[in-house]
Amino acid sequence: MPRALITGITGQDGQYLAELLHEKGYEVFGLVKGQNNPRTVLLQEEFPFVEVVGGDLADLASLVAAMEYTQPDEVYNLGAISFVALSFRQAELTANVTGLGVLRMLEAIRMVGGTDNPIRFYQASSSEMFGKVRQTPQNEETPFYPRSPYGVAKVFGHDITVNYRDSYHLFACSGILFNHEGPRRGLEFVTRKITNAVARIKLGLQPELALGNLEPQRDWGFAGDYVQAMWLMLQQDEPEDFVVATGETHSVREFVDLSFRAAGIDDWGRYVRQDERFMRPAEVDLLVGDARKAERLLGWTPTMTFPELVETMVAHDLELEQRKERNRRR
Repeated sequence: MPRALITGITGQDGQYLAELLHEKGYEVFGLVKGQNNPRTVLLQEEFPFVEVVGGDLADLASLVAAMEYTQPDEVYNLGAISFVALSFRQAELTANVTGLGVLRMLEAIRMVGGTDNPIRFYQASSSEMFGKVRQTPQNEETPFYPRSPYGVAKVFGHDITVNYRDSYHLFACSGILFNHEGPRRGLEFVTRKITNAVARIKLGLQPELALGNLEPQRDWGFAGDYVQAMWLMLQQDEPEDFVVATGETHSVREFVDLSFRAAGIDDWGRYVRQDERFMRPAEVDLLVGDARKAERLLGWTPTMTFPELVETMVAHDLELEQRKERNRRR
């Protein structure tokens, strides 16, 4: 039975990946920080097949201990301070966890693995590394120009992964994933913030939706599709980096429009207002990926369309909010 260790196991990607690996017969371990992490209980209730292991991306000794205990064949480093807006307010923490955390994980693999026990490593890189894009669409050869502390930290994580691959001959690769969403996305992210607010407005539980800039364009896909690409990367004969994207671009405004339409509301302008608090100091205007390499070498293509993704998220949040209301009234 292959063994996999996932950091960021409590996030949407970690959950989808844990399900995928479990279905493929893996023994799955999830790295969780802190003894009383409230997400741990929820994780163990919903995913009882995941064995939780203590560890912190800011602490090398804990990563070495986790590696020695789990003895994984594969490590998926999905853990990070991953909320872009927060990275502007907590830049040092973002650099320490999202950037240096990758270095610590690679060091732990190098110390515990070695030639007798090779460990394959996946790093969750991000389209935010492209930032102020130099070419469109963006592929594996596009230069990076990050526009947030999060993007800068991700560039370090990406480059140190390449460096350890070249220097120590580790099977280490990065997936440069463009925006990927789903019903499990955290409420702090704009897509889930939108679909949840739309559901609450539809049910009369919330009067309006406050957003920042509606014009940025993103390449949005379904997280459940993207974790399949992660796994495929670690099944190759040689480690390589891949862009994972749909090749389509849609604005935040389009996401808002489709979300309200999915809830049966056509005239959404009266429910949405722009709020300066949600404007970024430096915006990324356009991201769209060229995933032809992933299609050619991994055989990977997305299965869910953009409208299907939005409709799925709105339907989930309508059901969620209705269930919460029923429980509240009991």
